[in-house]
Amino acid sequence: MKPNAIKNLVYTALCAALCVVLPMAFHAVQNAGQVFLPMHIPVLLCGLICGWPFGLVCGALGPFLSSLLTGMPPAAMLPGMMVECACYGCVSGLMLRFVRTKNAVFDLYISMLTAMALGRVLAGFAKCLIFAPGTPPFAWVTTSLITGIPGIVIQLVLIPLVIFALTKAKLLPKRY
Repeated sequence: MKPNAIKNLVYTALCAALCVVLPMAFHAVQNAGQVFLPMHIPVLLCGLICGWPFGLVCGALGPFLSSLLTGMPPAAMLPGMMVECACYGCVSGLMLRFVRTKNAVFDLYISMLTAMALGRVLAGFAKCLIFAPGTPPFAWVTTSLITGIPGIVIQLVLIPLVIFALTKAKLLPKRY
């Protein structure tokens, strides 16, 4: 049984709303957003649950709505965040669709890690070539990767737990 379009729209709307609410909770502590990466969690979930088109929309819409409603991310960071999150949603959905290791855990981790890597690289190049010309192309390694290690760990632990809980509750179909 495949989730239908209405269910996917509801999940996408919920994930986009979480893109606004989760960062608000984390930004109560200075720099917590850059360390714990709360917006990445609902975007990755959306891509993994609903597929790449919905993940792409959630990834582009989530940062935009959050910036519009809360001022986070600030306008200077918004384009890079939209590129990064849209890539997360799109790639995680595509990878989960095509990766078939016969092990649902491996499928999830391969999909998430690929999306996280490509999203960071794409955002880094978009910043240095389009949004902030002159920025070194690999400046993202410290700003997005090293600083965000706690958030990456949280994502790698929390997202599979959420996916498997939703599957166990029969809100998502079993993979294998």
